[in-house]
Amino acid sequence: MLAIANEMDRLGRPQDTTSDFGFFRRISAEFCAAVLASNDAATHVLRQHLARIDSPRLQRALAAALEIDQCAPAPIKRAVKPAGALWKGLPSRSNMRA
Repeated sequence: MLAIANEMDRLGRPQDTTSDFGFFRRISAEFCAAVLASNDAATHVLRQHLARIDSPRLQRALAAALEIDQCAPAPIKRAVKPAGALWKGLPSRSNMRA
């Protein structure tokens, strides 16, 4: 994982140059250390990383893989409409002219 992070930090630069840019290395090292640790501080770091993920499906997948409980989203409640109300307010066919 850190090798990939190094490559991402060097992206677009010649192979022989050194870079002071180390965002992906730093984030990857922090994430890996938090996965290996089993304390409240590590859980807090992992929750911060989860919060950065935009996709709810990916968030749930990573939370499940890391065995981190997430509060369940509130179910969407929709009003149940009676079946007869579908055509309510529309003119009947007998009133329509061709």
